[in-house]
Amino acid sequence: MRNVLMISPHFPPDSSAATHRVRLIAPHLARYGWQPTVLSIDPRDYEGRLDPDLAASVPPDVRVVRTRAWPASASRLAGIGDLGLRAFHGLWHAASDLLARESFHAVFITIYPAYPALLGPLLKKRFAFSFVLDYQDPWVGEWGRSAGPLAGGKPDLKSRLSRLVAARLEPHALEAADGVTAVSRATFEQALERTPRARPRVLAELPIGWDRADLEHAGRESATFSDDGLIHLSYVGTLLPAGFETLRAVLAAVAALRAAKPAASRVRLHFFGTSNQRTSDAAARVLPVAAEYGLLDIVTEHAPRLDYFDALRVLRDSTAVLLMGSREPHYTPSKVFPALMVRRPVFAVMHAASNASDLLRTVGRAPSVRLVTYGDDGNGADVDSIARELSALIDHPCYDAGAAAEADGVLEPLSARSLAGRLANVLDRCLP
Repeated sequence: MRNVLMISPHFPPDSSAATHRVRLIAPHLARYGWQPTVLSIDPRDYEGRLDPDLAASVPPDVRVVRTRAWPASASRLAGIGDLGLRAFHGLWHAASDLLARESFHAVFITIYPAYPALLGPLLKKRFAFSFVLDYQDPWVGEWGRSAGPLAGGKPDLKSRLSRLVAARLEPHALEAADGVTAVSRATFEQALERTPRARPRVLAELPIGWDRADLEHAGRESATFSDDGLIHLSYVGTLLPAGFETLRAVLAAVAALRAAKPAASRVRLHFFGTSNQRTSDAAARVLPVAAEYGLLDIVTEHAPRLDYFDALRVLRDSTAVLLMGSREPHYTPSKVFPALMVRRPVFAVMHAASNASDLLRTVGRAPSVRLVTYGDDGNGADVDSIARELSALIDHPCYDAGAAAEADGVLEPLSARSLAGRLANVLDRCLP
């Protein structure tokens, strides 16, 4: 049995999207010859609400070591809110202590947050191990270039500066990596194009994946929607600045369809967790756009983030699940796996180059999966195509149970257990 130190600042009971990478994979690594130790942050140092149900889903035999981060209440006074920066000092000392006392054959560090990736080259100067750098999102992406926190998702000075810093720092981590994994091939290919001096021995695409046990853990709660004969189409997840063009295309299609087809009045669009904030006063992102199209009577929005299992329950209780991509080709929403797991019809509007589009084409077809894609021509998603597929969904809102077994066969290589095996293979090949 070999040992791997998995550095993941986000880990249950933290409920952000980045918590699921290591949460899903770590419990299955031992069956492939790797004993994980997860190094994360003391729950007292997370911002926002914690999710005890998510923490309870982590098997008790997964070893988790916690370290403190600078309190956000103090660091924000100096303009520092990023968890990676706040936790860097604590992670450095905790990782150094573990590596000095115990034998670890590999260190796995996942982005986001990004700054802890710099622990890889720093620790390699003192200790002998294979370093695997993992990208859940690009370190240098559209944030700060075409996307940011200003109105309309435009970048501001701070986001531009953060992108400039990221471009300077990423090569230090990437050049030290023995292996590089990412949720999509395009993500690590673009990173290596930015850093041509990097020569990792192993590259691997490693999607976020899924675990059927999550649906069982979600249990049965009261239904999210009443049995009112309406078609409840739900989107669950953050609406990123680069995704507003897709949102506008979807709402434009709904408005056009409602004007042309009386049955479209049965549709209700629900958006949950569109903000990346937990607070109850999180600003609505969808409703202002829905107002432009005269859809406030059929669109609802719950902007604060949902706990993971609450999100699963919403998807499970919906008539159909709405997935929306962004103008970034590499963007692969992790929510595609829960959407497929709950076995509800999926209505997706995605970039053609996203591997989520490839996955959806493979796992199903109408009526279970309806996919509209768009490219880089600057025109975005075709409103007429969206309206046609939505009209078909209204006429036949069902999931083909006969296709479930076929879909499961396609999805099995993307299950948490299978992905753990793929990561173990990466770790094996990175060993000297």
